[in-house]
Amino acid sequence: MNSQIIDTIKQYSTIIIHRHVRPDPDAYGSQLGLKYILEHNYPDKRILAAGTHDYTMDFLDFPDLVEDQDFEGALVIVTDTANTERVDDQRYKTGAKLIKIDHHPNDDAYGDIVSVDTTASSASELIYELFTYGRDHEGWTMTAKAARLLYAGIIGDTGRFLFPSTTQKTFAVAGELIKYDFDRNALHNGMYEMDRKLLHLQGYMYQNFKMDENGAAHVKITKDILKEFDVTATDTSLLVGSLGNVKGMKAWVILIEEDTEIRVRLRSKGPIINTLAKEFGGGGHPLASGATAYSWQEADQVIARLAEICAAAN
Repeated sequence: MNSQIIDTIKQYSTIIIHRHVRPDPDAYGSQLGLKYILEHNYPDKRILAAGTHDYTMDFLDFPDLVEDQDFEGALVIVTDTANTERVDDQRYKTGAKLIKIDHHPNDDAYGDIVSVDTTASSASELIYELFTYGRDHEGWTMTAKAARLLYAGIIGDTGRFLFPSTTQKTFAVAGELIKYDFDRNALHNGMYEMDRKLLHLQGYMYQNFKMDENGAAHVKITKDILKEFDVTATDTSLLVGSLGNVKGMKAWVILIEEDTEIRVRLRSKGPIINTLAKEFGGGGHPLASGATAYSWQEADQVIARLAEICAAAN
């Protein structure tokens, strides 16, 4: 598959790379890591990264301004995005050819070329595998800028190598990436340091979460609570794993109210929860998923279903 992807890349003078909405480090890492690899090895090509910038990713990098005419005759590559609804910038459909590179379950097999490996820790790991094929067969080389982004994507999606998705291959890839000259300490600080106001909200979560006898937990963060702590819904992405430190916790959902919807962030230590996310128009990994509710009544249905899943897992 990597040979087909590289052969296709070689055929196009303009390549536009997309990732998912509400981006995390792996979305930016795989998208922009690939961008810099291709720019470095094909300096005659125009490589663009599409999507709306998220200020929480300022420490990593920034996407490009992509115009409508850029898509004419362009190759489009979408990384780290399971389904078409979550592609950031729906103009991805207007290119000449589409490649999907992802590590989520392939329920939506969009694209002319589909490269999906659910055993990979992250999309960034898959981009590194693409690089190694290019290195061995096309003479590709890596830059520190690209290595930094891929490393960020891997540690982001593995929770600093703590999640079950981490494999021996993941450690081997990370070991190769840290050979490049970038400041790992500064990168880690950018990913995990939090403002005091966010830590105060974390304290609120610890004081107010509810957990049943089967280890299913939830916490609701309303717009009023966000206002009280002076944080945004996007800021709360850094707190999703917090409840995992609670003894006896099996799976949890954090519900964050926005103007027109409620973000549903699901995490698990064992029970499969991406099937639950799909019930509410979302998706993701078996142990880390997201969805959207459009009322607190619907959010309560998510809580009830999570309780059922944890009870069945006992």
